[in-house]
Formats: sequence, structure tokens, C-alpha cells
Amino acid sequence: MNKLAIFDCDGTLVDSGATIRVALEQAFSAHELECPPIEVTRKVIGLSLMESMAVLAPESDHAALTQSYKDAFFGMRAAGKVEEPLFDGVAELLDGLEADGWLLGVATGKSDRGLKHCLESHGLGGRFVTLQTADRNPSKPHPAMAQAAMAEAGAEPGRTIFVGDTGWDMGCARNAGVGPIGAGWGYHDAEELAAEGAYGVAMAPGEVVALANDWIGRGR
Repeated sequence: MNKLAIFDCDGTLVDSGATIRVALEQAFSAHELECPPIEVTRKVIGLSLMESMAVLAPESDHAALTQSYKDAFFGMRAAGKVEEPLFDGVAELLDGLEADGWLLGVATGKSDRGLKHCLESHGLGGRFVTLQTADRNPSKPHPAMAQAAMAEAGAEPGRTIFVGDTGWDMGCARNAGVGPIGAGWGYHDAEELAAEGAYGVAMAPGEVVALANDWIGRGR
């Protein structure tokens, strides 16, 4: 049975927080609403867009805000203003996992289009054997993304990890029975990730491989 490492995207593979914040501010401004503080908006990164808007503006038109966010993001992309750099150490982590025999996957609140653009911009389009997005799955922490990734990769929970920086990621992993590994370099605190059931929290990408191998070796 294959070994599978599933990654969240925003806040785990790439540091997209600044770009997401600008798009949110534009979306809220379009509806004459005040955008919540950055410490609040950072906490919903990782949810699907509609769920994020429901958290940030529960009394507003979530569908309209979602569309305004998409419009803002597409406009920024067309203007070359989308910045989603890889976190330091992520490229080396992917190399290390592949060298250790792991297949790679992504499970994200991004759309298919957004994820494709992000990965291709970093030359990673062919590195992942399964890509699960909000276009085809319920939002995390529902287990569907992890379950679909395992089905496509031919993996089972005991040989699968989910690396993510939010409680939503840890919840998705736990609900699917896979190894929840917190990305402590992302947008949620290590204490939050531990509280949401992380098997371990890696404070830097270089710490993930040891936790991944510990997860699959724990039953021996």
C-alpha cells in the first residue's frame, strides 16, 4: 500500500496571507462593510470561501461576498499582484518525502483554477498525484478531501498523513483517520493545532518527515 502525504495549500505550502487579506478588504469594501481585523481573517484561511464569509460576516450575503472576493482575486491576478511564495523549506520537504517513497497530494479550500495557477507558478504542477479542492468537496473539517485523496492515490489511513496549519486541517485528518501533522510555520498557533488533535506539530518543514515516518511506524 502506498504512503501518501496530503498538504493544505494556503498557510502550509504557500504564504498567501497578504494577498488573501487584500482581496478580502476589496470584497468587503464593495459591499460597504468593514473587513474584520487581520487576526480574525487569518483564522478562516483554509475554509472554503462560502464558509469563510459565513464566519466573517454572519449577517451578510455570503454568496455576494464570495463572488466579490473572486472578482477581486481575479483582478489582482490579471494585474500580476497575486503573491503566493513557497514557505522556506517546503521545496526541500517535498523532495525529501518523494525520496523516502511518499506520494504527494493537496487538499485545499482553493478552487481548481486557483490551485492549478498556484502550483504551476512554482513548477509543482506535476508533483502531486491527487488534487482535492472546494470545487468538488465539502469544506474541511469534513473528511471528504482526505478520503478522495487516498482513493485516488491507493493509500490507507495508517499510511497517510495530512500536513496543515489550521484546526480545519487537523479535523479533516482526524475525521478521515489519517495522521494529523500541524504546520507550525503557518497561520494558526501550535497550541491551537495540538488542541485540535495534531499527532505532532512541526515548527519547520524539515521536521515533517520524522513525524510522518513515526505515524506510519507507530503500530509496529
